[in-house]
Amino acid sequence: MKVMKKRDRKQRSKDIGTLEQRQTVQSILKDVKEHGDQAVINYSEKFDKVQLKDLFVSRQEVDEAYQSINQSDLDIIKEAINNISSFHEKQKIQSWFSYEEAGTMLGQKVTPIDSVGVYVPGGTAAYPSSVLMNVVPALVAEVNRIVLVSPPTKGGALHPLVLVAADLLRVKEIYKVGGAQAIAALAYGTESIPPVDKIVGPGNIFVALAKKEVFGTVAIDMIAGPSEIVVLADETADAREVAADLLSQAEHDELAKPILVTTSELLAETVQSELEKQLSVLPREIIARRSIEDHGEIYVVDQLEEAIGIVNDIAPEHLEVMTKQPIDLLPYVRHAGAIFLGRYSSEPVGDYFAGPNHVLPTSGTARFLSPLTVNDFVKKSSVISYSEAALKQHGKKIAQFARLEGLEAHARAIEIRFESRIKKV
Repeated sequence: MKVMKKRDRKQRSKDIGTLEQRQTVQSILKDVKEHGDQAVINYSEKFDKVQLKDLFVSRQEVDEAYQSINQSDLDIIKEAINNISSFHEKQKIQSWFSYEEAGTMLGQKVTPIDSVGVYVPGGTAAYPSSVLMNVVPALVAEVNRIVLVSPPTKGGALHPLVLVAADLLRVKEIYKVGGAQAIAALAYGTESIPPVDKIVGPGNIFVALAKKEVFGTVAIDMIAGPSEIVVLADETADAREVAADLLSQAEHDELAKPILVTTSELLAETVQSELEKQLSVLPREIIARRSIEDHGEIYVVDQLEEAIGIVNDIAPEHLEVMTKQPIDLLPYVRHAGAIFLGRYSSEPVGDYFAGPNHVLPTSGTARFLSPLTVNDFVKKSSVISYSEAALKQHGKKIAQFARLEGLEAHARAIEIRFESRIKKV
């Protein structure tokens, strides 16, 4: 890991992916839009090395998935669902209306999005946690139609854990398709997959680029970048635990960013030694080592105030605060996707089980974005109702305001209501 003395602000890039990757994604989207299922099947064969006859996951496949899951794993998934559901239930917002004596009624009507597509990464790995974190808030929001897509294995199936997690959440539409072609199918629709209104869920660079391209045709949650973690620690932190937590994100991706910000030079040195020890016995050592060596950073500063400044500048996806009194620093953290306080709140607690969503803003976007919530699955309509008395009271002011902007028809639309009265029958 690179040891830094200060953080230089870097220009934030507006583009993701290479030109070649963007052009590839654009070509895939166009092909799926024009040729539907056949294009999706062709790309599955090309990229996933699987020949699919049917994109839809049958009930038989789901039932068979249950047979390969042991009861202990099933119980853990169910308990995680309960925790995640309980947390997200507290996020629900209601429609509201206010009334005034003159006959004015104003309000906000909250309506679930009609249909949502959930992308779950797959192929060589299984991510049932992605199913839970994306589907549960949609269910709490009362979305009527939830569609799940995920890349098939070389055997042409989805991982049993993904299927079981989806079934426990009553997802009826599950399709064996991944990559940019899955995003295209969700956005434009095919013979087998009717289009949705919003697409959520993480994926590789091609999925991220595809989501960016289809935004406007559909809504999306966010453009997710590589995983990142910042551990803010003082001399009281345990180096073994800090190193383990940094590696928990480094093993995700060679581009993952594990960062330590500390007031202790001794801790920084010890963490470096611990990283090497733990890397040597990590199954995903090659990936984690590349992440640590290419993107890992350690900042050694004199005061916690300076450390907080670095944290807020990075605006990390995950922030662990491992100091003597972590709760005392919470008011000063302005930018972070999820904040984990204390040594017993290791980042995987939030990834899988505690309840808060693990779909978080990356690449510094925690400056203006929030984690995925129930609010991402509803839309709000303003409601305005004026009585005759209310319009009489304010009509001249409204018409005058319209003319301030040179919009005469706006003004006349108000005034015409009082120029002549049609006899009521």
